[in-house]
Amino acid sequence: MKLLTRENVVEKVKKGESLSGVNLSQVDLSYSNLKAGDFSGADLSGSHLQNANMEKANLRGANLENAFLFGANLKEANLEGSNLKNANLQDTNLEKSNLKGTDLSNLSLFGAQLDGANLEGAVLRGTKLKRASLVGANLKNADLGGAHLQRAILKNADLTNTNLEGANLSHAELTGAKLPPESTKILP
Repeated sequence: MKLLTRENVVEKVKKGESLSGVNLSQVDLSYSNLKAGDFSGADLSGSHLQNANMEKANLRGANLENAFLFGANLKEANLEGSNLKNANLQDTNLEKSNLKGTDLSNLSLFGAQLDGANLEGAVLRGTKLKRASLVGANLKNADLGGAHLQRAILKNADLTNTNLEGANLSHAELTGAKLPPESTKILP
């Protein structure tokens, strides 16, 4: 199968056609409307998705390694089991998205919107979440060891059994958050 162009991808999504398992590596889809597209298991490694609208997209098991997602709209997207190694998610809207068990280690999520997101069991070791909003996010059993959460908003977030060892929570908003019992030793 020949490589798809930006126009081909947008047209297929518009028609409701699945792009599951398709090789879309290095494709420039920035500013494209890909709402509710099925990209499950697709290879989007190195793709350029800046400010793309991927609201409610299915990216389960997709390869997004080195993808540039700066400012993308991934509201209510399913990213469970996706590969986001070295992806840029700065200022990305991940509100109510499913990132359950996903490895987000050392990523840039500066200013990201993660309100109501499911991050249960996610690995966020060393992740940069400065100024990120995680209001009501599910972070049960997540690993936030060494994460940068300065000025992050964690109001009403569920951090039950979450590893916060070495996390920087200076000036973070924790009103109503469910914190692990041992966090009193760790928090500033």
